[in-house]
Amino acid sequence: MTLDLFGANDTWSEAPRFVAERKAAPRAYTVSAVNALARRLLEGTVPPLWVAGEVTGWKRHGSGHCYFTLRDANARLRCVMFRTDAQRLPTDPEEGMEVRALGTLTLYEKGGEFQLVVRELEAQGAGGLWRLAFERLRARLEQEGLLAPERKRPLPRFPATVGVITSPDGAALHDILHVIERRAPWTRVLFCPARVQGEGAAEDLARALSVFYVAPIAEVLIIGRGGGSVEDLWAFNEEVLARAIAASPIPVVSAVGHEIDVTIADLVADARAPTPSAAAELVVPDRLALGREVAILTARMRAAVGRRVSSARDEVDGLRDALNDAIGQTLRRRAERLEVVAGRLDALSPLAALRRGYAVPLGEDGRILRSARQFEPGGRVRLRVVDGRVDCRVEGVSLEPEVRGHGA
Repeated sequence: MTLDLFGANDTWSEAPRFVAERKAAPRAYTVSAVNALARRLLEGTVPPLWVAGEVTGWKRHGSGHCYFTLRDANARLRCVMFRTDAQRLPTDPEEGMEVRALGTLTLYEKGGEFQLVVRELEAQGAGGLWRLAFERLRARLEQEGLLAPERKRPLPRFPATVGVITSPDGAALHDILHVIERRAPWTRVLFCPARVQGEGAAEDLARALSVFYVAPIAEVLIIGRGGGSVEDLWAFNEEVLARAIAASPIPVVSAVGHEIDVTIADLVADARAPTPSAAAELVVPDRLALGREVAILTARMRAAVGRRVSSARDEVDGLRDALNDAIGQTLRRRAERLEVVAGRLDALSPLAALRRGYAVPLGEDGRILRSARQFEPGGRVRLRVVDGRVDCRVEGVSLEPEVRGHGA
């Protein structure tokens, strides 16, 4: 193996001349040369390795680089994680956290500092940094009230339009469309594509949500993807997406394909479904179940109408009987009064006198003759009796003294 010490021409193959020159005149090496030699020795002989230890002194520089120290009971190791690798961390580790770091040993030539250049950092224990980042964001959002149950909105029962946000290439979109077509084929689906994993995915999902805010045509939104690792699903645990869901004027269903763990999106959304297919079943009714429900409601309505008609018929029948009774009583009372009046009129009627044996004399012109002076001897009169008329001739007329004197 050749090792470039000072230049392209100085190699270990020239060691004999190097030793000879040293005997002739001792040669001093610069600090830079020594540090460069040490760095190249480390980087050329020690492969990447995992180092376990406790984090202390973690600092994220403005440039994005992270500097910290790994320690155990007996030693310390300075570490650096450059911006490109540090951006992949879900959060910064806590002071004293037990971690595993994958990196390469090197020497920082300018400062002569032995250090580990870390490419990956994992926290020891369940969930590691991912769980820590999740709990930190969850606690902050919960303190702001964004996870409160009372802010959850009910989903529309019969939405005419459903908005879907997911990857155009994944199975989630196909599953959602298949379920909606089977359950409620009359439903309109508006699709807005977005990346669902990788750097910038959370921002892309938030942008897709904002598209529906500008034109609020959809009545409910489904946002999600199929299953995957913690890293694959991490876009649904980022703050930018959580706040976009919380700000939505439209009810949102989170549908990330995982059964055990929940995401921050699940906690902020108005409803959570374990899979995209389950989300579709949640937002649209089943036409078969709806048909059965309509049949049941129709039967109930008919029964209710029948009961109402029967009740109304009974009420009408009762009312009719009451009216008949009232009319009958009124007619009887009026008949009784009429009978009394008729009796009184009959008592005053000339016919009543005729029935008692009296007769009414009538002149030839049909007028009643009330006085003896109206009769002429030899004249003809007609007597009106109860059952007819009797023609008579006047034989003579005599006036009663009392009547004559009274008349005078």
